[in-house]
Amino acid sequence: MPRTARLLIPNEPAVYHVMSRTALGGYPLGDVEKDFLVDLIRRLSKVYFIEVFGLCIMGSHFHGLLRMFPEKSVSDEDVKKRYAVLHGKDKICLDGQIPFLKQKWTSLSEFCKELKQTFSRFYNKRHGRRGFFWGERFKSLIVEKGETLINCLAYIDLNPVRAGLVAKPEDYRWNSIGYHVQQKNKGDFLSLDFGLREFGVLDAKERLRLYRKFLYEAGAIKKGEGRSVKGEKGKGIEQKTVEKERKKDYRITRTDRFLYRTRYFTDSGIIGSKDFVRQQYLRVKDLFPSAKEKKPKPISGLKGLYSLKRLTE
Repeated sequence: MPRTARLLIPNEPAVYHVMSRTALGGYPLGDVEKDFLVDLIRRLSKVYFIEVFGLCIMGSHFHGLLRMFPEKSVSDEDVKKRYAVLHGKDKICLDGQIPFLKQKWTSLSEFCKELKQTFSRFYNKRHGRRGFFWGERFKSLIVEKGETLINCLAYIDLNPVRAGLVAKPEDYRWNSIGYHVQQKNKGDFLSLDFGLREFGVLDAKERLRLYRKFLYEAGAIKKGEGRSVKGEKGKGIEQKTVEKERKKDYRITRTDRFLYRTRYFTDSGIIGSKDFVRQQYLRVKDLFPSAKEKKPKPISGLKGLYSLKRLTE
């Protein structure tokens, strides 16, 4: 029986909720795998003509909320710039390559194909295995802008809360709200739209605040209590946690940002001034399996402090 054709909107920007599940049993996506997958989505988003609204990497599957831009919105110069990002500034994109690349880099199917194949190679090499990693082809649905988009994004960000992994959605570092709060959206990776531009909210910080308000209020709703985000099941955000956020008017304080960086004091390998980290690393470098020399990485939000490991905060 032939597969149903994937629903795609041609010739205009469209938002899709994408989800793919592993073919392996249990929860094969550990911390390292989740870090790699988030970074891979970030890297591919610099090449493909997409806007990443949200994501969540769980132990057995991942979600993405993506806006794909059509070929007609992409200029030849745009393609050449993306080609340079991918291959380096010294590599020249030939005119004959542009039509193919324009078609590929505006395709949701091609994006997901490259994402999943690249990750499968990484996983199999890391774990010394062969064969399929992902299950059936990725699922996708078209998402309306505005309120529907906000609900879908909240559904994605609340995955780890529903699974009982964290009490607050931004405590999880492999979802979009965690990336916004813990890493301050490092590299401008994620969209700052949150579906709120449709309602005339122009200030990015205010959009983040309003989205967090919606996320907490929606995440606190228990079964049978009014509206829910896409009718999700599982655990919700405790009312006392919501009340604390209400008192702060859902603003992210300096204390919040500091607390989300305290992982560096346990997981960073070496932490201190740049010179201290470099000197101590030279004393223990023989203990690292990789011959590639490590360099001190500045810790965003903690001025003057450096870490040996670049944690996916």
